Amino acid sequence: MNSTSVPQPEPCNIVIFGASGDLTKRKLLPALARMHHWNLIAPNSRITGIVRNHEWDIDHWRSYVHDALQQFRPDCLSDTAAWQSISDMLALTVGDLSDAQTYTRLQETLISADGKTNVLFYLAIPPEWYERVASNLNAAGLLNESSGFRRIVIEKPFGSDLASARELNRTLREHMKERQIYRIDHYLGKEGVQNLMVFRFANTVFEPLWNRNYIDHVQISVSESLGVEYRAGYYEKAGALIDMIQSHLIQVMTLVAMESPVSLDGDAVRDEKVKVLKAVRPIPADRVSEFAVRAQYAGGTVEGKRIPAYRDEPGVDPDSTIETFAAIKLYIDNWRWQDVPFLLRTGKRLPNRVSEIAIRFKRPPMNLFSESSSQLPQNELIFRLHPDEGMVYLLNAKLPGLNDQLRELALDAPYAVAGADSPEAYETLLHDALLGQNALFSRADEVEESWRIVTPVMDAWKQKQSIRFYEAGSWDIPEIETMMQGCVGCWRDLSEHHQHGYSKST
Repeated sequence: MNSTSVPQPEPCNIVIFGASGDLTKRKLLPALARMHHWNLIAPNSRITGIVRNHEWDIDHWRSYVHDALQQFRPDCLSDTAAWQSISDMLALTVGDLSDAQTYTRLQETLISADGKTNVLFYLAIPPEWYERVASNLNAAGLLNESSGFRRIVIEKPFGSDLASARELNRTLREHMKERQIYRIDHYLGKEGVQNLMVFRFANTVFEPLWNRNYIDHVQISVSESLGVEYRAGYYEKAGALIDMIQSHLIQVMTLVAMESPVSLDGDAVRDEKVKVLKAVRPIPADRVSEFAVRAQYAGGTVEGKRIPAYRDEPGVDPDSTIETFAAIKLYIDNWRWQDVPFLLRTGKRLPNRVSEIAIRFKRPPMNLFSESSSQLPQNELIFRLHPDEGMVYLLNAKLPGLNDQLRELALDAPYAVAGADSPEAYETLLHDALLGQNALFSRADEVEESWRIVTPVMDAWKQKQSIRFYEAGSWDIPEIETMMQGCVGCWRDLSEHHQHGYSKST
């Protein structure tokens, strides 16, 4: 990473609620440590942890941070000086989140010598605490921006349905302005996702083709080999539809489908994304099965390891009908995308871990090479998000020789540059939050429109007491093929052999 050309934020006190939690340990502390290593956190900044355990003191907090970095980011502990510089940034406030005295003590730790204090609050806590913490911060005067900026980062889920999302947005705005709220979606911090806008609007090659006249359909896929791991409690309430499609995949879809913003200002970008969401055709309540498919993994084998069924996982209801796989077909009713299907799918305990966006183009209006190929493969542009971030363009070319035999050729363009050190998603998003750049964070109306889109599916699935099963480690979900009606071709093969774009769909 070349930090010399990256803007450095102002000094800031980064306050983490839920400092002893898993998100802090696995993601936030490693991200902040690497940002500090690259001088992307200003000198005189501070990282303040908020914990409820009264047995903790500053030494315990420092030990916890050191252990987290040792496990997840050991390169940031290369020598004693590196750790000491991180250790010197740490501060701690102990107290219950519902106790006003906790916020009084916090306020005392935020006072700086020059009277100027920028604060970024990160709520790494369960969503049911968001409103109470925001209310207590406001009551203590900690959201007042007279001495510096005050920003608050919250994690998904942003509500559990449309009504609760609206209520959460309403209550948060009682205590702060919308511009102070940073709803984080780590998927938007991925290099491959950010490159979508650059690819589309910094180049002229494909944008004239980026419409219903040339594109047959779009597939957005996130395949995971892991199961629910330690998240069974959350997953039993959410499932794949809410956990992935309502947030991550729909957000990615907006970047594929949006018009060019007038600038890269946060609201300019989000205005265009909201236009896409508002144009998404409602799924008819009586036809949900035509537009959405769900399934749950049974026992099977993944990467050579025997895997129990979802219902046998710790913390899961043995009669659960929560989906671990979901696919949905959406249409965007505007001039650019009318009648172009957007196919979104995601699942756990699938054969391998692959994330990609595939733009499948229409075939030529006639086949001049019918003697050598009865059916020309469709051109495809694939944005690989994982593994090996990059782009693959599949096109047809002539095999060397005296005949006219054709083959499918893959032009592979990895994003990685030799020696480059790309930031992790949380590093990108935390840096943006410190700078006040909110284009990669969700606005209230984005969240509400996303919930509107999936509500008919949620309602239909709640009424259905049965669920289809697929063997762990397989793609044995034939029902999703019915969603390809109206598309040319079939779902892309995401097996190990095809990860780099060599699809043979016809």
